[in-house]
Order: sequence, then structure tokens, then C-alpha cells
Amino acid sequence: MNRFIVSVAFTLLLVGNAAAQNADALLEAHKQVSHEAHWDYAEHGPQHWGDFSHICESGKAQSPINIVPTQSVELSTLYEVSFAEDVHTNAKIFDNGHSIIVTPSNSGKITLHGKEYKLIQFHFHGKSEHTVDGRQYDMEAHMVHQADDQTLAVVAIMFEVGEKNALIQTIIDNIGKTANIDPQDLLPKDLSHYYHYTGSLTTPPCTENVQWYILKDTDSISSAQLKIFRKFYLDNERPVQSINSRHIESK
Repeated sequence: MNRFIVSVAFTLLLVGNAAAQNADALLEAHKQVSHEAHWDYAEHGPQHWGDFSHICESGKAQSPINIVPTQSVELSTLYEVSFAEDVHTNAKIFDNGHSIIVTPSNSGKITLHGKEYKLIQFHFHGKSEHTVDGRQYDMEAHMVHQADDQTLAVVAIMFEVGEKNALIQTIIDNIGKTANIDPQDLLPKDLSHYYHYTGSLTTPPCTENVQWYILKDTDSISSAQLKIFRKFYLDNERPVQSINSRHIESK
């Protein structure tokens, strides 16, 4: 993984300041990386992830899932979430071989049943992992939060093609660099309506007992921006998993 990041950083030194040139050079570096035997979305794809972590195959509370709104139940007040993501901070933006990752140095937080979860990173999937009534959205972002006891809560934002997104453009222009961002700019306007369920990480080791919040309101991304993201990652989404005995809560 470190060799990959160094390779991308070296490539970035060779390209100019133009955004398109920067994206093209990064894409070429992405294509030329020779990964060690490791999970991916192709040869060692989701159907083989049990070889890397048995819970990916045997777990009964896996993510992502298809959400059927008519089968959801009213959200318990214990699982209401509040947002405090409005923090202007420097963030590293890089391609880790699976997704475009943003790691803020001074992060925001969410509060869930009295416990704070700090934002540790957010990343993107070229098509949505979660679906709603079988609908797959144009892109999905995951804001990964961690509490002091190491438990995780993830906020998922669905994107639809529409207006150009300023934060997305900052990320595109600064892959392999550090940029000043505000994580709140990733969130849609309505934060009061969402689905909640208990699931897992959507990549190995597929750790369970993750609290998931899928916002009902969507954010926008231009077709040109989506095209750039999909040059890097078009199929980096895990197929939906069985709900089993879990309940999907709705607010």
C-alpha cells in the first residue's frame, strides 16, 4: 500500500497544474500499479472476500443492503443522530487502490445516543452500494466515524447527476495532495430524515456492529465530475447483502 501511494505521489510531480492533465496523469498511475495478491473488485472480488476475512462470507449483519421503505419501522429515539461536521481543515486526498479517500486532520463529529463519533475519513463509490427499492444511485459517499471505544458509525450520502459540486471539484483537483475542505459541504441540505440499521464495513474485513445512517436527501454531482470519478472507479461497489432478521429504521 505504501509503495502505491509513493508511486502516485511521484507521478504527480511530473504533471502540470491543469485539472484535466492532473486527472489524466493520476489515472495512468492508477492503471499501472501492480497490486500484491489482495482483495479487489475483479479477480479477488466480493465473491472471494471470505478468503481474506471469513466474516465477509459468514456474517449475518453485512452491508450494503437494499432498503425497502414500506418495510421499515419508526426510528427508536436511541438511534437519533446529530451532526457537527462544520470544520474547516486540511485533508489528505489520495487513491488507495480501492477508492478516493479524504482524511481530514481536524475532523467533525456526529453524536449518537450520547456518544461522540469523530470523522476519520470519507470515500466514494462510483455507483451506490446501498439501493432503495432496488434503485442504484449515481454515486455514494461514506463518512466513516469512530468513537473512543473504537465502535464505528457511517453516514452514507447518495449522489444524483445535476449541478456541479464545489467540494467534489476540490477533491478531483487535489488527488495526491492536501487541500482545505469543510466536510459539512459533502452533506445534503436535509439531515433530519434518514434510514438506520446495524451492518458492517462494505470492504474486508467486513467488521460488523457498524451503525449505518443513509440520508434520504441526495447531493448533486455534475456529469463531467462523475465521469472523472468513474475513470478511477466504476465498479467499486459490493453487491447488496441479505437483510436476514434485521430491522431498517426510518425517520
